[in-house]
Amino acid sequence: MLKFFGKKQQSVQVQPDKVPQHIAFICDGNRRWAEMHGMPPLMGHKAGISNFENLVDWYIARGVSTITFFCFSTENWNRSEDEVNFLMDLFYTELTKNMEHALEKNLRCRVIGSRDRLPDKLAALCDELEVKTSENTAGTVVFAVNYGGQDEIIDAVNAAIDNGEHITKETFETYLDTGDLLPIDLMVRTSNENRISNFLLWKLAYAELLFVPEHWPELVKNEKLWQFTLDEFAKRNRRFGGGKKANYMGNEK
Repeated sequence: MLKFFGKKQQSVQVQPDKVPQHIAFICDGNRRWAEMHGMPPLMGHKAGISNFENLVDWYIARGVSTITFFCFSTENWNRSEDEVNFLMDLFYTELTKNMEHALEKNLRCRVIGSRDRLPDKLAALCDELEVKTSENTAGTVVFAVNYGGQDEIIDAVNAAIDNGEHITKETFETYLDTGDLLPIDLMVRTSNENRISNFLLWKLAYAELLFVPEHWPELVKNEKLWQFTLDEFAKRNRRFGGGKKANYMGNEK
């Protein structure tokens, strides 16, 4: 039973034109989930990757073409050295598995964010993952590791200045690390955190936002919650500033 439902909900058949093409997750609450279950906090991170491939396959099968996961922010370096080292090792193990899964399922993988501070073997694996899956066409899976939205924009501005180019919205995107990705249609954040935390600021410009109380290790295993995200998106009225057609002047036709 989903915690945020006051009564039993009926999922609806989502029409293909109501499916988000790019859904992004801020994967929050791993440590809180572990503490709730009497486990060491770092075990929550392991729980957060369980069933990961099934989640990806489920959304791709329903018409989502791009799925992005916010795994590690530029601010997360402020965590303890033990936790950071644990996460770097976990990312290496998980991305190795993801490469096998992507090659099997014809998925393209991208790793966004600066690799300057990543361990050498992890940075090399990110490069290898992108190269080996670059021609795959069934969908795109994006991992944001050492990523910050403001840094991405500043780096793009400086690159454009260095290139001496007059910038438009379209040309600016070519300087972004995420320039080849679709705009985000739906962003989902777990663990009752109601903010975007410097995540994909440019790509979120017209995204629908959905905040749920479940911690990430719960969402990653919860197909009912996956369906809820699609149902909720399908109910949103996305006007992109245009408004509904109406007789605004009150004139008779």
